[in-house]
Amino acid sequence: MSSILIDTSASRKVKELLKFLLESGKIDAALTMRKIPESNSYDLGLITEASNLDEAVPIIPVMTVNAGQVLSSISTSRKKIAVVLKPCELRAFVELVKREQGSFENLLTISHTCGGVFPLDLVVAEDIEELLPKYEKIISKGEVPINTRDTCRACEHFIPMNADITVVVAGECEFGKGCVMYLNTDKAEEFTEGFTKERGELKFDPSVLKKTLDAHLVEKERLFASITEDGPGLDRLLDTFGKCVGCHGCNSVCPICYCLLCDFESANFDYNLPYFEEHLSRRGALRLPPDTIFFHLGRLTHMSFSCVGCGMCSDVCPVGIPVAAVFRKTGEKTAALFDYVPGRDVEESIPVMVYKEEELSDLG
Repeated sequence: MSSILIDTSASRKVKELLKFLLESGKIDAALTMRKIPESNSYDLGLITEASNLDEAVPIIPVMTVNAGQVLSSISTSRKKIAVVLKPCELRAFVELVKREQGSFENLLTISHTCGGVFPLDLVVAEDIEELLPKYEKIISKGEVPINTRDTCRACEHFIPMNADITVVVAGECEFGKGCVMYLNTDKAEEFTEGFTKERGELKFDPSVLKKTLDAHLVEKERLFASITEDGPGLDRLLDTFGKCVGCHGCNSVCPICYCLLCDFESANFDYNLPYFEEHLSRRGALRLPPDTIFFHLGRLTHMSFSCVGCGMCSDVCPVGIPVAAVFRKTGEKTAALFDYVPGRDVEESIPVMVYKEEELSDLG
């Protein structure tokens, strides 16, 4: 496989590639982050006209929605789409494809080494472009920005897996001043044919980012230590999730909450007067809304082993529950039992969907 040398900022080069793909008819649409000048805000845009790419900011450290979740709805279209994804978004989409809720067939996936994204409250309150120079300098030195999401700082999977095109924006180049675009698949070679003559035969070496990986692992230990296991299990659980107001925002933004009809959103969990009367007769008091702890336990047992640590759930929680940290820590322990990494390989079976008779031996 070949590589494309980037003589400008990586974000600008990706925009040029998307424009080339649209104008040449190789794709029908591009999915990428955009900046909306009128409101100084950002969104994830599906773009079909090359002229509208002026607003695109493909490698901005902002995640307003996990794009893997969005792709689940549009990837089965017959339209050819180039998608720019952060590594965790690509991994989330892989998990959805395994659950037959998406397809790679008509997609060209572009991802990049990731320094993490800013929390949404910071995106709303600050001018992100003023924060970028310092952010980029930190990334180029292999360090971890302190003002990104905590799960981003603790993420050791910041190098894309399974992308057709990988853009390295740190480690082997000075951020913003020319990097390398690696073509990992035959599809990438085919789509980029005619794009530029600035090609090489460079092969990406992940070891150049070892310093960055070590820094992320330190942050992961720090994050996991904050989710202590001191004290009785139920009391600790109540301390963590007792503030939940039952908004289900974490469920709504989670790319791995894959059920087409969530039981917690159904009539089974509507306010039920006989249920209330029974519990009131035994307890004398009842928390409203009810079953918030059960809601989080249900999600943990259902899909935590597929959590990609994007941090969207914690970012939208109105009462500051560290949902993402709990899911990440719990999911990693569960996945380790099966040597499973969420989103690592689209052909790798989800542990709960594999039956192995020997796993029942401990039950007698």
